[in-house]
Amino acid sequence: MPPRAPSIVRNIPTSRGRIAAHYNATTNSTPSAASRYLKRSIFTASANPVRGGRYSAALFARTAQQQYFQHNSCVSNLPRAFSTTATMRHGDLTPPKPGEELHVTFETKEGHSFTFEVAEGDNLLDIAQAHDLEMEGACGGSCACSTCHVIVEDQDKYDLLEEPDDDENDMLDLAFGLTETSRLGCQVKMTKEIDGLKVRLPAMTRNLQASDFK
Repeated sequence: MPPRAPSIVRNIPTSRGRIAAHYNATTNSTPSAASRYLKRSIFTASANPVRGGRYSAALFARTAQQQYFQHNSCVSNLPRAFSTTATMRHGDLTPPKPGEELHVTFETKEGHSFTFEVAEGDNLLDIAQAHDLEMEGACGGSCACSTCHVIVEDQDKYDLLEEPDDDENDMLDLAFGLTETSRLGCQVKMTKEIDGLKVRLPAMTRNLQASDFK
């Protein structure tokens, strides 16, 4: 007998009989309609919960849940595993309030300089991406790669930055063209103390991530 599904999906139908019953109850369908529904959508070859000869209860439950929701998106009384919290994409910035603008200048690898007005708390990766500068941020700003490497041009401004932690230092060790004033853009947040900061983008980046070494 298959192991019991994880609690997060226990209320989701995960067997043919339960799914058919729930389908009939929530859609006022006939038994034949439920049968057609099962045949076309649930336990398909592409949804096989067996991997390498071993049964995966979590995969079984997740597969059934995903397919059930996919074919029953109109049913509103089912428990759904999602969050209503708004997420912020990298590159989305809140405009600074009048009189509270901070300034940062990026010098591209081609030697072009661009100065932007930003708000306190914005980090360099988000600023660069919001203005379509060439800064990848392959790890999504989680300090797990070195593709947002920047070089701070002013030593005095560099000294005002918070000290990099061990994770940032580990990633900087993988950066191309590392200097004494190198930082990761995702870890540098704008403050009044570093208003007027100028950073240079390196000639190239090296996309090595922390996961590559695990």
